Amino acid sequence: MRAVDTLTPCPCGNPAGYARCCGPLHEGTPAPDAEALMRSRYSAYVLKREDYLLATWHPSTRPAHLKLAAQQPAPSWLGLSVKRHERGAAEAVVEFVARLRYGGGRAQRLHEVSRFVREDGRWYYVDGEILA
Repeated sequence: MRAVDTLTPCPCGNPAGYARCCGPLHEGTPAPDAEALMRSRYSAYVLKREDYLLATWHPSTRPAHLKLAAQQPAPSWLGLSVKRHERGAAEAVVEFVARLRYGGGRAQRLHEVSRFVREDGRWYYVDGEILA
């Protein structure tokens, strides 16, 4: 896991800083909504927090592992843009674009519409549709 300077912007782009944004969620505070969970999951990918990613993935679709530490070349995450957040009491959708680069290659865009569910007071990532 990479150390984060709590005075710098959060990896998800929030200028309030990691300690006020994704940090508390990574330490166990429930996300208040699906967008906050999605942002914290993006930050977890940046920080290689596989434990958090698996814990916030709904058990019905959760993989056994992600093997983030073994990715070669490892991605460099370049930024996140949230396009929309459709809120519901127990279900939500978040559309986002994440930018990344593998090794010295060209920057790429991951455009996804993600589905989330809320169970027992916690939001979980269910699955996503990758858009072209």
